Amino acid sequence: MQIKAPHHDILGELSALEIGAHIRKGDFTALEAVTAAIGRLQAVEPHLGGVACDRSEAALAEAAALNPLETTAVFAGVPSLIKDNTDMVGLPTGHGSRATSSRPAGKDAALTRLFQATGLIPIAKTCLPEFGLTATTERTGNPPTRNPWNPAFSSGGSSGGSAALVAAGVSPIAHANDGGGSTRIPAACCGLVGLKASRNRLPTAALAKGLPINLIAEGVVSRSVADTAAYYAEVERHFTCPDLPPIGRVTNPGKARLRIALVAEHPLGGRCDDDVTAVLQSVGLCCEALGHNVELAPSMVTAEMADDFFLYWARLAAAAQYLGGFALGPGFDRHKLEPLTYGLSHHYLRNIWRSPGAIHRLRKFGKNYQRQFEQYELILTPVLATPPVEIGFLAPDLDFATAVERLRHYSVFTPPQNVSGTPAIALPLGTSSRGLPVGVQFAAAMGQEARLLEVAYELEQAMPWSYPAPLRAQ
Repeated sequence: MQIKAPHHDILGELSALEIGAHIRKGDFTALEAVTAAIGRLQAVEPHLGGVACDRSEAALAEAAALNPLETTAVFAGVPSLIKDNTDMVGLPTGHGSRATSSRPAGKDAALTRLFQATGLIPIAKTCLPEFGLTATTERTGNPPTRNPWNPAFSSGGSSGGSAALVAAGVSPIAHANDGGGSTRIPAACCGLVGLKASRNRLPTAALAKGLPINLIAEGVVSRSVADTAAYYAEVERHFTCPDLPPIGRVTNPGKARLRIALVAEHPLGGRCDDDVTAVLQSVGLCCEALGHNVELAPSMVTAEMADDFFLYWARLAAAAQYLGGFALGPGFDRHKLEPLTYGLSHHYLRNIWRSPGAIHRLRKFGKNYQRQFEQYELILTPVLATPPVEIGFLAPDLDFATAVERLRHYSVFTPPQNVSGTPAIALPLGTSSRGLPVGVQFAAAMGQEARLLEVAYELEQAMPWSYPAPLRAQ
């Protein structure tokens, strides 16, 4: 049974752009919109477990104070959500961990200021797994974040709270970020659009910038290509990266016919689920029918690259364990970390001698990956090797070897873009035999988000996705 928010209110099935337009026209107020979204959140949250921290009172105050005639932001007054690894004044930043302090943040993160500058009003902070280290939003001692398409299944990770609540109809758009697939994976699991932008397209945390390879890209998950495109256009009014071409306001499919490499094989010698392969093939055929040139191509990912990425990922867990008190402030208690975090940290420390070589090879991989776009404009792959997995399949207290084996097989397609810094977009272009969303991923050269959005618009029209699948008021 699907979990869907009540929709017989002023928000209906409106997109974020449409809600903003109605507020500007005076059809309803920001306060009414935020009040409706809070009601929706209260209806679905007991079933989904997507909220890390409530922000209703502050959101209502911000909405009441909004004068739509005094702003040009297209999302002014639109209710939204922000992931709980990003500082907001007056609220704790939990990072999905029991080890962090409940001390409220003293100032907003740069991303928070930018997010709110688009006009979006966060009504809650959303759940993630501990420090975003896995592809499901499950935490020891806390309820899992469930997939609204079927609550027995995972909403993905690490932006699983945002994705679950958007897919359930609480808000049409929410903050997400991506260090190894954490925007694209939950988008694929929950039937949403998830754009992982180019490195430095949006500001990232200072700690991420200080790493040898900055994997993190900030962004959103949404129910439509138009909302995602509009978000990045709004962001560019306030922040631009001088090293990247501007995205601009993308509103339609592109006219150019593109060379698309289709990568269907599992890079690690495994096998993708038949449902995933079928959806990928159907998207490839659709692209050909639209006039694009689609060619089968091998994956650049090797077992060595996957090992190197896993070691680098484990470095983040070791940093959390041993530097968490410094990075996250007083009150951090490393003895409360998840078993998976301990396991990753231990793996890194046992193999720390390999780290310099792994970083060198990952940087080389990133450069070689970018060279593929001299031959192709886009690369088409699955997002995940299987449809969404059941709750517990990637639980943080699994035997470490089992958890690692499952995670590597499941989520092998998304890290290359984080290593290379290139953009990629997840699109919900199919469903599994069990009625769960199946996403595919298009990747492009550095700075080519506009191209991704153009092809996303084209496929949204050619292969309309089933959001919302039949709505049910709870």
